[in-house]
Amino acid sequence: MRPYVCLRLFSRNATRFAYNLSLPLPPLGVIGKMATIEKLFQPVQEKLDDTGNKVTVVGVGQVGMAAVFSMITQGVTNNIAMVDVMADKLKGELMDLQHGSAFMRNVKIQASTDYSISAGSKICVVTAGVRQREGESRLDLVQRNTDVLKIIIPQLVKHSPDTILIIASNPVDILTYVSWKLSGLPKHRVIGSGTNLDSARFRYLLSEKLGIATTSCHGYIIGEHGDSSVPVWSGVNIAGVRLSDLNQKIGSDSDPENWKETHTMVVKSAYEVIKLKGYTSWAIGLSLSQLARAILSNANSVHAVSTYLKGEHDINDEVFLSLPCVLGRSGVCDVIRQPLTQTERSQLHQSADLMAKVQAGIKF
Repeated sequence: MRPYVCLRLFSRNATRFAYNLSLPLPPLGVIGKMATIEKLFQPVQEKLDDTGNKVTVVGVGQVGMAAVFSMITQGVTNNIAMVDVMADKLKGELMDLQHGSAFMRNVKIQASTDYSISAGSKICVVTAGVRQREGESRLDLVQRNTDVLKIIIPQLVKHSPDTILIIASNPVDILTYVSWKLSGLPKHRVIGSGTNLDSARFRYLLSEKLGIATTSCHGYIIGEHGDSSVPVWSGVNIAGVRLSDLNQKIGSDSDPENWKETHTMVVKSAYEVIKLKGYTSWAIGLSLSQLARAILSNANSVHAVSTYLKGEHDINDEVFLSLPCVLGRSGVCDVIRQPLTQTERSQLHQSADLMAKVQAGIKF
């Protein structure tokens, strides 16, 4: 009876592997010749597929693959599923990763053009969409990528009704709102990558100016992941020492040290990278990996992500913008209520007004 169980499992897995990749099935003789396996293994019980930390990444473009690579090499998850419409690209990326499996911790990697492969995902990361062109603002992408999400989101929720969505497609704040509307999921389980990356860029540029490690610089960019983002200069600190206490004009037009240029560089950085290499990938991939780790490990750590903002800082519209949030196993656990200056608060409201205006024109 036990050899039969082993044979059944092997046949089932071989079929699934071939189905997922649109590969030809192995010859029946290969499945039938199990003498070596029968001699090698003494089955005790059936192996389980579920690891409890499955992550699906939709889109195997530059951003999607950077996210996948970051997650599996950093040990964030050992169960990855990839979905894309381009079967050949999908197959090639899968094979390339699998060939490096000896250099990684035991990782299960699957790929398919069929969304059923995403079933049971704790997190679904959406990176698919039309790429931002040089000189094109993120807001120009809205309707085109909304139409893409109309296909993607219902399929993900169908196969993983308990999942947490992390949206990375641009314009991320509006598309997070769109995903929330399309999914029917509670607001704490729909998260945009938001200004987590902007804040990382901000901290890097601060570190370069101050000559200390990026990890020792603390500050947040909030609001839109884009041109109307808001630097919270009032909260920027090094070891608890607020820079605004040392320079009361920091970040303003009259600042003699011109710290405002740091935020300008943050806003321009994505456009500069796109101009130089055609796309952004590594930094956003690392950002998504960090967010996935926080959720899967129930870290209760703080990250600037796009979340439902109605009611925060007197915002009355149903918009998704970034504020520092506590992330855990259930998604967004808390929104940090940062004290903002009147200028910062006004700028955040301008971001919210812009989002609401664009959202009003979306065709669902």
